[in-house]
Amino acid sequence: MPDTVRLLTAWGATLAYGGLCAAVYLRHRRRQRIAVAPLGDGGRPVLVAYASQSGSAEALAQHTARSLGAAGLNTTLVPLNRVTPALLAAHEQALFLVSTCGEGDAPDNGALFERHCMADAGPDLSRLHVGVLALGDREYTHFCAFGRRLAAWLEARGAVPLFAPLEMDNQDANALAAWQQQVAHIAGSGETPDWRAPAFTPWRLLERRHLNPGSSGAPVFHLALAPEHGPLPEWQAGDLVQVQPPEAGEHPRDYSIASLPADGALHLLVRLQARPDGTPGLASGHLCKDLEVGRSVALRLKPHANFRLGDNAGRPLILIGNGTGIAGLRALLKAREARGDKRNWLIFGERHAGPDRHYREDLARWRNNGLLPWLDLVFSREQAAKDYVQHRLAQRGDVLQDWLDEGAAVYVCGSAATMGAAVDETLAQLLGREALDRLLAEGRYRRDVY
Repeated sequence: MPDTVRLLTAWGATLAYGGLCAAVYLRHRRRQRIAVAPLGDGGRPVLVAYASQSGSAEALAQHTARSLGAAGLNTTLVPLNRVTPALLAAHEQALFLVSTCGEGDAPDNGALFERHCMADAGPDLSRLHVGVLALGDREYTHFCAFGRRLAAWLEARGAVPLFAPLEMDNQDANALAAWQQQVAHIAGSGETPDWRAPAFTPWRLLERRHLNPGSSGAPVFHLALAPEHGPLPEWQAGDLVQVQPPEAGEHPRDYSIASLPADGALHLLVRLQARPDGTPGLASGHLCKDLEVGRSVALRLKPHANFRLGDNAGRPLILIGNGTGIAGLRALLKAREARGDKRNWLIFGERHAGPDRHYREDLARWRNNGLLPWLDLVFSREQAAKDYVQHRLAQRGDVLQDWLDEGAAVYVCGSAATMGAAVDETLAQLLGREALDRLLAEGRYRRDVY
């Protein structure tokens, strides 16, 4: 009897999750930018699902779906949070491309699937043939942990593997080639598709300013860059840039862009990181110390759909961040200023009120011109009991609920393991995890955490 109760409870949660997804889809189908996208004219139906925090898995999923669709397969591309038992039952084959965030977490657009569908009971998937590509970074202890959990869940539910799960360390060429070969096999094509990422191009350093002299924290620098050749390209608030360290074989580093093309340059806010041996980090050391003004560094833009304004452009915005996370929030506020949208609330945290008030001129101007009717600056080292952004958020619980009742969206930018996790837990305590999941499903809770 207890096993039966647990089974019914788990299935109830799964059905409730499916209902939540369906309700959100119906309510937002006219505005949803990331939608179920059928490709191809027929053939065996193939589901391509992705869970991506910074856009890498999503980009590979788009390439995968396009290759299958071009081969004539009826292909559906969808974020993992939109996958339900009914959607799985409607397909004979499914490909999953999923990243792992921080120390083993699911990306935000896969977290709902893990919490609800990957329960201790789930659908019988014995008729579904699956392939998994897990993306990760071996610098983290729990490499590809979410991808491995997903592959184990699929196996436990009886899904038939098309091939052994593949794991990719950053953008490892061998793992990518193995995945491309599997996609070509499913498509019935002998040709391996060409999915080369945009090339790195030289960008000249126009300016570098040390923003926090005297801080007890590591140095933070504002950088302005422009292409060495050609005009400034287009990007959107929320997008990232990848920096290629000069050392051969090093992986690119992602940074939040702090400006808009209208500013005439690409702005970054970079903290000089230290490696375990005390030497500067490869990418941050090059940007903050070694690269001379007037010299060039290899960059490429990286669209980040998860953190763009998208359908939230007309909503009130609650922006929460710490440290160099102010960079991504600054770009969003610049976009709001350009649109004339003045319903914005920023909660930003750093160490010291004096040296660590990054972009103070911008914040003062936006406070004075009404772009930021609510501005909470939290400096943890200014009092005996350290105060952080999650504490200020908890103190403003009633205000938070009022803003959300008006349709506000929440954007969080900064450290994943500390601030990001603490803010998520505080939001869940204030609103309830189910309500926070609804915001996530509706695209009203977005994070750029690292």
